[in-house]
Amino acid sequence: MSTERDSETTFDEDSQPNDEVVPYSDDETEDELDDQGSTVEPEQNRINREAEENREPFRKECTWQVKANDRKYHEQPHFMNTKFFCIKESKYANNAIKTYKYNAFTFIPMNLFEQFKRAANLYFLILLILQAIPQISTLAWYTTLVPLLLVLGVTAIKDLVDDVARHKMDKEINNRTCEVIKDGRFKVAKWKDIQVGDVIRLKKNDFVPADILLLSSSEPNSLCYVETAELDGETNLKFKMSLEITDQYLQREDTLATFDGFIECEEPNNRLDKFTGTLFWRNTSFPLDADKILLRGCVIRNTDFCHGLVIFAGADTKIMKNSGKTRFKRTKIDYLMNYMVYTIFVVLTLLSAGLAIGHAYWEAQVGNYSWYLYDGEDDTPSYRGFLNFWGYIIVLNTMVPISLYVSVEVIRLGQSHFINWDLQMYYAEKDTPAKARTTTLNEQLGQIHYIFSDKTGTLTQNIMTFKKCCINGQIYGDHRDASQHNHNKIEQVDFSWNTYADGKLAFYDHYLIEQIQSGKEPEVRQFFFLLAVCHTVMVDRTDGQLNYQAASPDEGALVNAARNFGFAFLARTQNTITISELGTERTYNVLAILDFNSDRKRMSIIVRTPEGNIKLYCKGADTVIYERLHRMNPTKQETQDALDIFANETLRTLCLCYKEIEEKQFAEWNKKFMAASVASTNRDEALDKVYEEIEKDLILLGATAIEDKLQDGVPETISKLAKADIKIWVLTGDKKETAENIGFACELLTEDTTICYGEDINSLLHARMENQRNRGGVYAKFAPPVQEPFFPPGGNRALIITGSWLNEILLEKKTKRSKILKLKFPRTEEERRMRTQSKRRLEAKKEQRQKNFVDLACECSAVICCRVTPKQKAMVVDLVKRYKKAITLAIGDGANDVNMIKTAHIGVGISGQEGMQAVMSSDYSFAQFRYLQRLLLVHGRWSYIRMCKFLRYFFYKNFAFTLVHFWYSFFNGYSAQTAYEDWFITLYNVLYSSLPVLLMGLLDQDVSDKLSLRFPGLYIVGQRDLLFNYKRFFVSLLHGVLTSMILFFIPLGAYLQTVGQDGEAPSDYQSFAVTIASALVITVNFQIGLDTSYWTFVNAFSIFGSIALYFGIMFDIHSAGIHVLFPSTFQFTGTASNALRQPYIWLTIILTVAVCLLPVVAIRFLSMTIWPSESDKIQKHRKRLKAEEQWQRRQQVFRRGVSSRRSAYAFSHQRGYADLISSGRSIRKKRSPLDAIVADGTAEYRRTGDS
Repeated sequence: MSTERDSETTFDEDSQPNDEVVPYSDDETEDELDDQGSTVEPEQNRINREAEENREPFRKECTWQVKANDRKYHEQPHFMNTKFFCIKESKYANNAIKTYKYNAFTFIPMNLFEQFKRAANLYFLILLILQAIPQISTLAWYTTLVPLLLVLGVTAIKDLVDDVARHKMDKEINNRTCEVIKDGRFKVAKWKDIQVGDVIRLKKNDFVPADILLLSSSEPNSLCYVETAELDGETNLKFKMSLEITDQYLQREDTLATFDGFIECEEPNNRLDKFTGTLFWRNTSFPLDADKILLRGCVIRNTDFCHGLVIFAGADTKIMKNSGKTRFKRTKIDYLMNYMVYTIFVVLTLLSAGLAIGHAYWEAQVGNYSWYLYDGEDDTPSYRGFLNFWGYIIVLNTMVPISLYVSVEVIRLGQSHFINWDLQMYYAEKDTPAKARTTTLNEQLGQIHYIFSDKTGTLTQNIMTFKKCCINGQIYGDHRDASQHNHNKIEQVDFSWNTYADGKLAFYDHYLIEQIQSGKEPEVRQFFFLLAVCHTVMVDRTDGQLNYQAASPDEGALVNAARNFGFAFLARTQNTITISELGTERTYNVLAILDFNSDRKRMSIIVRTPEGNIKLYCKGADTVIYERLHRMNPTKQETQDALDIFANETLRTLCLCYKEIEEKQFAEWNKKFMAASVASTNRDEALDKVYEEIEKDLILLGATAIEDKLQDGVPETISKLAKADIKIWVLTGDKKETAENIGFACELLTEDTTICYGEDINSLLHARMENQRNRGGVYAKFAPPVQEPFFPPGGNRALIITGSWLNEILLEKKTKRSKILKLKFPRTEEERRMRTQSKRRLEAKKEQRQKNFVDLACECSAVICCRVTPKQKAMVVDLVKRYKKAITLAIGDGANDVNMIKTAHIGVGISGQEGMQAVMSSDYSFAQFRYLQRLLLVHGRWSYIRMCKFLRYFFYKNFAFTLVHFWYSFFNGYSAQTAYEDWFITLYNVLYSSLPVLLMGLLDQDVSDKLSLRFPGLYIVGQRDLLFNYKRFFVSLLHGVLTSMILFFIPLGAYLQTVGQDGEAPSDYQSFAVTIASALVITVNFQIGLDTSYWTFVNAFSIFGSIALYFGIMFDIHSAGIHVLFPSTFQFTGTASNALRQPYIWLTIILTVAVCLLPVVAIRFLSMTIWPSESDKIQKHRKRLKAEEQWQRRQQVFRRGVSSRRSAYAFSHQRGYADLISSGRSIRKKRSPLDAIVADGTAEYRRTGDS
């Protein structure tokens, strides 16, 4: 037993989580993980596996067939799939994108079908059918039809507007153009007309319209540079390269037109980084992989033109396969509202059943013996009771408010427009307003518990700037003049003396310029020379300007800084690099490039100077550089102190060093380097070992400090959200050190914060699991769960955890399968049972472990998850949703944030540096993180308060209106007769009481926006569901019941034994109905006045206007003229004018309204005086709180040598361009002119840098 338990709880001993690497690809399968291990498998296992693989040797994976320039091939019968009965369509999708839901023919039937899937609409349709049955109809059919048509019409118009917008967007994308070969020539065609097998031409800055195989390009070796921001959020360029055969033969238009290659490849799938296929051409087969495929959504950069063959089009493209189905999100209030409507259904059914039983009893006791009540029907009392049950279902149907849903939609639509129109969330620099992309989630913005934020581009600007440096122990970058004197106000450095300066660098230390120009300290010049030479940046010239393309934004910032300080990188070939050194061009021979990777954390280059000396230049993270320095480095401590200062200022640091190499030493090393470069196995490990031999005894030059600048207002926003009891988790793919320092920069972490790492909490979770298992036993299920905190009370803690540790802790790690012979099915029933039990135990353990992790993380004030994949981001959000039942919001700006944005209750997209895919998948979008505080603390809180007030009042007014019928039934033999006129019932929710409550739901605010931001604690009521819950619902129900009693019984008492002044008796049923209706309309409209916190002219006009509208319509409906035209429809002829000219009727109405409202006024006064809420207190003192308190950043005290933080270089998640440069594949070679291309004027050939 113990052995079995141990086997479940232990992890792989040989694989500790690596903090530096992003975990496995989201698409990696168990089999692929197996392939990464080089262990020897048993012979029998190998035989079984090979037999299974060879069953379908090639067709197993590659079943997608594409023939170039042959559309008819793809229309063959065996490529057709049956879609509907005998209707067939090709399995090859066309390239038109369709995101709309309806067309002109399907809109009405499909929209009605969707609307009647909503329970309330279906209920009213059934009611309408019941009202058409004469035996049970107690109300005219139009009392239900008119409101139902209004509800369906408003919703249909809203859906139509949304779908028209989708049609326009689809049309815009589908009508983009590119060149396609037709009839042997390139012709302009729309994207929607492109088909699989077409050969297309794309030009610089074009979007790729489909997934295509790269055939050739204007670059050497048919390289093609693409930007993949729409796919993975990364703005650095990536390169693709065609097959050598297609590069050689498919450059001209005529050869492309006759190209007849045949491709067999994998079926369409969503794996962005994988592709498997084969090209058959010229009696030879050529393997294809992802490096030869351009995906839809990429943008062609730095490549004048390229040609490609369409493999997947439209819905089959990988980006469309990745978009997935957007989850339908509903708010917490939506779910609660539905449960309350179900509760009302139950109450309605019980009331109807009780009254039906009462009618059956009354018929048996009274009706059958009263000759004057005989209606010609000889039905039994029980049958009459059954009919009356349905009659009361119809009469009391207004308890379920038909206009509730459409009113909610109108309010949400208005609130969404307020967000769109908010000028304080408009970003003028990029002309980007805030955008509510959904209208269904506004009030949920006022209930957020957890925010999950991306880092790069969301908290930061994703724009790296060179801020400071330390050279030879001296720090540069402060505000100093050329004489080394500090100044608070000083002009920025003028770089006009440098012809290559780009004019974008803001630098204020004039002393550094003086040092560079004077040359007094050679280390200063050597420092910037190192930045100009040691990199893998690619360069091209446009209109005489240098354009750099770097593998990471940090590297681009450093090369640009060197360029501004006079050391400009101009050109490179396979073996040379050309630098302008203070105006003098010098070319250096590149002997070797030792590229970055996440293990090495550094990059080196070995060059031969024009004088013949060999030098190695190296830059990297301080932790690895300091280990490789020569013992005699005089500035080592000064540089260390500078690194501490830079880290304290949350700058990203990098150490620079060099060494001189003797010819003999280099020759010996180069032999080992060349041998490792061609190693057939473990090449990377062999190269790293060789690199280690040369990268030692280095001489330290200094350190750079780059600022990944925070967006404006980020610390202020985080501070205010924290005061609103909202916890912020940062989920990023960046490195641990970088993420940690950004945490300090935005004040998510402080010097007082105790930071816990993956290894710390792993032991805590192990201990908790052991305790839970020890407590578990036979009686464990009966014992109450013990919630013990993980940390002692008090203290400010934060958790920083990497993706690898996250997999380890949550038991999500994909472990390699044990290499033993496994059968597909268990051989015996006992084996099957044992396997099932083991699987259940593992699932239960995993679930408990995940719950413990969430409990632990939620005890921390801040959580930072770094080096996480998009899948892990979504997983963390889902865990908090699942185990905390908390409302979550995810905010990001890249395509790698889409999964997280879709998983959270609310997704917010920032339109930043990484494309628009996050915005397209989001519910709300804006341009800056700081707008989040206004979205939540102002719009979210107001929306929540407005919606809660609206719902409470709506239920109240409908109960007050409907339950009058209930009290009336005790006096009419439970006969299902209505207490009002039919037209009043029809128009009550539509005209007489709708506008004031709608305006309150749109405009009401308890405190102003400035005070909402100043007092974030006001937000907590939404998190705790204090304003709308079952308790509040039943209070509204009780309020409605009491109001209905007063509305019925006071007029009833007034009408008993009464005679009018003129001798007429106004105690008739119709006058009674008018009196109750008048008192009801005045009461509910004055009640909304009591509920309104923010009075405007519009509110006041709507309240008094609704009352005036009621009297105006009533006098018209009760006029003799309309009765003559429609005698059966309008039967209350003259009732209003007759009843309302009696003074005591008006006295009755006034008395009824007063008795309804005075207790409410008294209770409100007492509650605000004795138990005031936070908003009551702020409202009371709002004049005193006019001045907005200015938020001030916390002053940080730097203590030398104490800081343990170190920001480091943001390495690219992939290697740089070193392999590409060294192989010479990127170097331009002159090529014979291409007639067709030159004729179009699209080719611009650049010369090599040294020609």
